Amino acid sequence: MAKKLLAYVSGQGTVNERDAKKLTHIQLAFGKLRMDGSIVTHDVEPMMAQMAQLRAWNPELKIGLSLVNNDGEMNAFTTVCADPALREAFGKSCVDVVTRLGFDGVDIDWEYPCVPSNNQDVSKDDRANFTATCRVLRQALDTVEGKHPLLTLAAGADVYYPTCVDLAAVSKDLDFINLMTYDLKCGFHALAGHHTQLYSSTGDVFQNSCDQALRLFVRSGVPKEKLLMGAAFYSRKWENIQDRNHGFLQISKAGGGYGPNWALLEKDFLNKNGYVYYWDDEAKAPFLFNGSTFLSFDDPRSLKEKCEYIRREDYAGIFYWEHTCDPTGVLLDTLYQNLKD
Repeated sequence: MAKKLLAYVSGQGTVNERDAKKLTHIQLAFGKLRMDGSIVTHDVEPMMAQMAQLRAWNPELKIGLSLVNNDGEMNAFTTVCADPALREAFGKSCVDVVTRLGFDGVDIDWEYPCVPSNNQDVSKDDRANFTATCRVLRQALDTVEGKHPLLTLAAGADVYYPTCVDLAAVSKDLDFINLMTYDLKCGFHALAGHHTQLYSSTGDVFQNSCDQALRLFVRSGVPKEKLLMGAAFYSRKWENIQDRNHGFLQISKAGGGYGPNWALLEKDFLNKNGYVYYWDDEAKAPFLFNGSTFLSFDDPRSLKEKCEYIRREDYAGIFYWEHTCDPTGVLLDTLYQNLKD
């Protein structure tokens, strides 16, 4: 099957003609869900103004609106999904996003049902309520005449997620799932390591990988043709760690914060300013180390490996966070060249 190549683009970003012609899908980040089931789009209005031009450059391009909790309303998803009347209001808002605002669909980025670590008052009932909400949203979007609006999901890539979301049930109403196979090591982890590796490395006590996450979702009832792998156009960093094993799998007193994006990595860090490049052939992932700071990221070599995996295993495609991190288009071009038929 033809592979999808999807970009998340921040509302203040831009996509040029060269890049628009390579992409199959764009998700604008972010629209905001409110406690009453309505949706606000203030943050993405600059990108919305570019939608007509993007479609002129690439008539096949699908542009969706990715939704998160509204600012100051961090319980919006839990609240709306728990109330049948609010679910219906949410469905009508999604239809409005398609019919009035001109999007090709909506992308649900609730991070995460049942998970209280993101300043949310969640509930164990989120699992069943989210299933019911996806059904309502699909039914509402199916009332739009003349097109099939997309309903997609951004999903966490670890073992907790299938316990929090009934993947077999919701995938029936979803067109595809963007599996966020990045931040596999992040602020929760004191162990410096790969954050978007294709495979796990021997000796890593927090084993996870793109391959492991994708297989987990398939076992949980999601068809391969509805799963996209995530790639990272930014890095994660661990500081003040021991100069042992090139910093890899060493303990930091703090978790993995955000590091430089690809453009800055290429300019100032790749074998520059004391940083040395290393390749983990087991994980198919690169890293940089300068004696005390460890940086994990995707680069053209790792992205080529991911594309070959997607084609070999016949998953739906790949997506990345986030488009403005690669203004030169080096990483997008790698994905395009290695993913196309």
